[in-house]
Formats: sequence, structure tokens, C-alpha cells
Amino acid sequence: MASKKVAVVTGGNKGIGFGIVKGLCERFDGEVYLTSRDVTRGRDAVDKLKKLGLKALYHQLDITDQNSIDSFKEYIKSKHGGLDLLVNNAAIAFKQTAKEPFSIQAKETIFVNYFSTLKLCEALFPLLRNNARVVNLSSSLGHLSQIPSVDLRSKFNSKDLDIPTLSKLMEKFVKDAEANRHKEEGWGNSAYSVSKVGVSALSIIQQRMFDQEAPNRNIVVNHVHPGYVDTDMTSHMGPLTIDEGARSALFAALDADFKGKYVWYDCTVVEWDAPNAPSQ
Repeated sequence: MASKKVAVVTGGNKGIGFGIVKGLCERFDGEVYLTSRDVTRGRDAVDKLKKLGLKALYHQLDITDQNSIDSFKEYIKSKHGGLDLLVNNAAIAFKQTAKEPFSIQAKETIFVNYFSTLKLCEALFPLLRNNARVVNLSSSLGHLSQIPSVDLRSKFNSKDLDIPTLSKLMEKFVKDAEANRHKEEGWGNSAYSVSKVGVSALSIIQQRMFDQEAPNRNIVVNHVHPGYVDTDMTSHMGPLTIDEGARSALFAALDADFKGKYVWYDCTVVEWDAPNAPSQ
């Protein structure tokens, strides 16, 4: 008897992550794991889904904690033997009113949104089964045009860009922010934007690596812009509902027939390296 398919959503206890888990519970043919840093909030979210007649499984997962990542990996490996869908949703964003210096905002945002997502991928990718899908949550702010510097955009968009080189670019941004040279060096003034450009660039590299190293396994990696959604992260200013914000991720996870693409909130494919991004 074949093993049941397994889906994992990071940061699933609220907001867009919760909407993605809800949609998967409704449509994914297999087990759906809602993960979160905080166990109480995660279990409360699972109970909320249960009241809607939906079943999600729970496991603690803090993508910023290597021990938590390792523990989750071993659990999935021993319990299920593999993984069919990974949705990398967990992320942070500082408010415009944040009091922390920009250098701190840059360091923490890149650490969580880029490096911690990368660490989780490095841990779980060996567990991906044939035909598995990965969906990385990016943003309209992750469109390459958000980087002002032509030289930096060229580096991000290089067909030869690999993960170590991308990581060095992310580290350079943090160092430039610490030296208060981020604007002068062409990064702009949004740590969140740089982090999501990094996530989108990572997605493209990951797809290229799977195509080159394991073409017969048919593993798919896409990155999505969920739209401007009414969540804590947007201070509830977004016009879209959580279900609407989950739409592009669910489309990439369950319906899309392409690889390595940048999916807009309306489920259209957008060129990541176009001179300008579409309106949100």
C-alpha cells in the first residue's frame, strides 16, 4: 500500500499560512501539517480548523532554530518516509513605525526570511518524493525591479547564480545596512523587499538545480506573491481576505503545470525580471 502524501506549511497558525493550510485540508489528497513556532497557537489553529470540519496535523517548527528543524525532519522521515509538498510561508516584517535601527531590521529580516528558509529547505529537500512541489512565499516587493541598482539586479538575475553566491549577496546587504551604506550601494530602503528578492532568486536556483541534478524526479519549485492581505503583518490594511491571499500558493501547490515561475496573487505568471512589476 502506497504511503499517504504529506504536505507541510510553515508559519501556519495565522494569516496567509492558516489560509493555505485550510485550502490544503479542503483539497490536498493526503496529510496536512500545520507548523508554528508557538505550540499553543498552533494547536489552537488546528482546533479552529476542526470546528470547520477540517483535519490538520500539528508539529512544532521554528525555522530559525536548527534543533527544531532537525527534530521536525527526523519526525517526518520516521513517520512518513518522505514529503510531497512544502510551502515556505513563515516570515517576518518590521512595521513602518518600528523603533529598531535599520541595521537590526536588515539583519533579523534576512536571517528569518532568507537564511532560515534556506536552512529548512536544505533539511527537508532530501525527503522530497518524486513529483513533489515546493512553494516559496515571496511578495510583489520581491520583484527584481524593487532593487534600484542595475548592477545588483544583474547579479541576482545571472543564469550562473548559485546559492553560495546568493547568500553572499544577502550578507553584503546586511553589512551595507550596518555601515549605513545600503542606499548608496543600491539596495533601496526595505529590508523586507531585499529578503523577498532573495527568496525569489533562491526559488529560481532551486528549480534549476532540480532540473539539472534530478530531471526525472519532476520536482517543482515556484514562488508566489499572495497580494496585499488583511493580516497582522500588514496591520490589517490589506484589502484581500486570508482565503484570497492563499489563492496563489494553493494554485502553485495543486494546479500549476509549470516550473520555476513567479505567480501573482491572481494566479497569472509574471516575469520576475521584467522592468516593472504589475500593480498589486
